Amino acid sequence: MAERKYTHGLTLTREQGVLLIDIGDMEIWDGADLSLVRDTLAQLIRQQSKECVGVNMQHVQFVPSGFFGMLFDWHDAGVDIRLFRPRERVRNMLWFRKFFQLVDSGVYRLHEGSGICEETAENLWPVECDGDFEQHELYGSLVG
Repeated sequence: MAERKYTHGLTLTREQGVLLIDIGDMEIWDGADLSLVRDTLAQLIRQQSKECVGVNMQHVQFVPSGFFGMLFDWHDAGVDIRLFRPRERVRNMLWFRKFFQLVDSGVYRLHEGSGICEETAENLWPVECDGDFEQHELYGSLVG
């Protein structure tokens, strides 16, 4: 892999025993930012054998759609993934709520999933998700 010329101010620090990737105070990440994080993670995990890595999310409001999938791929490979200080907008994303759990003040760990029902979590159905939406009393009012 070629060395990057532009790193968006990426820094690596250690916090709470975790190697933390920080790409600065950008609120909106684009594909180049995701690529930078992906390449940095790959180098840390494959070449430096890091088993636990984190990403500082304190400024981020929007992330590219592939961000969480990329993190889950590393999780599936046995890497412990942490997100530090994600903002409320990120914490409210369904994928975040389903696969991250609070482990310390402002630190969330990727895990196998909370088992939440996506339909219930999106506030579409205020009942347990049993898959039988046509029988629910709200169904008629929403589609009728």
